[in-house]
Amino acid sequence: MATPDQQLATMIANIPEKTGKSLQDWIDIINGSGLTKHGEIMSLLKNEHGVSHGFANLLVAKSKETGEEVDLIAEQYSGGKAGLRSIHDMIVLYANALGGDVEVAPKKSSVSLRRAKQFALITPATKTRIDLGLALKGDEPAGRLESYNAMCSHRVRLESSGDFDDEVKAWLREAYDRAG
Repeated sequence: MATPDQQLATMIANIPEKTGKSLQDWIDIINGSGLTKHGEIMSLLKNEHGVSHGFANLLVAKSKETGEEVDLIAEQYSGGKAGLRSIHDMIVLYANALGGDVEVAPKKSSVSLRRAKQFALITPATKTRIDLGLALKGDEPAGRLESYNAMCSHRVRLESSGDFDDEVKAWLREAYDRAG
């Protein structure tokens, strides 16, 4: 199975073939649009240019590599938390595969995953752990699925890529389904 980095490299290499324009052409279109919000740019690319959700999300991220959004994620996973970045990337890759309406919204200390509303929150909580918050209101906490806070009713602690297993993916899919 390809790593998230290998999958990303493949997607970048396939931009011209799959979208009909080069990465730089898309960055020029995005910059020329005057739009700055992730969701607005996604809508432009998908609705006016027919770009698939996955490629639209990638193009927005690439267009902002010198901007705030990429810096926020880079800052979250700098220094002692750098080893957690691969877990973050696995979660985002899986979440994007759930449907064409996932919005990845970086904040200062976390990354929100949204549809019509937030369904998950990725937070590098310590140097060795990501807290994956899940909007599963009404479910009883059990085992690895703990009570959390008001925005995300539950959390799962992830310390290695192996912790992001089928059980956690099922909870993430359930949270995604409920947010639609």
